[in-house]
Amino acid sequence: HVQLVESGGGSVQPGGSLALSCAVSGRPGLRYSMAWFRQAAGQEREGVAAVDGTNGGTFYTESVKGRFTISQAYGKTTVSLQMNDLKPEDAATYYCATKSGSLWRNYELSSSIYNYWGQGTQVTVS
Repeated sequence: HVQLVESGGGSVQPGGSLALSCAVSGRPGLRYSMAWFRQAAGQEREGVAAVDGTNGGTFYTESVKGRFTISQAYGKTTVSLQMNDLKPEDAATYYCATKSGSLWRNYELSSSIYNYWGQGTQVTVS
């Protein structure tokens, strides 16, 4: 039974930083890829960052490039999202997600390819 638990959310002023973490239990496979999504009130869920568990490749949505960093330590069952220079538009509930194996080309930030999801952690920027 795969479970994902996020932590690290909170409230920060614009320009501040937060680090989110997601712990995975019940491994979804020998190698698995992970991602962070976010959903603000009244908006659709958006892919923020993803890391390919088979080759370490990372992917980011344009609005967070240069500010957010996703990392998954090899062999470790955690994925982190370091968020710097936070903006009010970054405020949302952040979810981590995982899938077994590699990411699908051009679908790295699509929620449709991920099988397991966490419950979310709230990030407020104001």
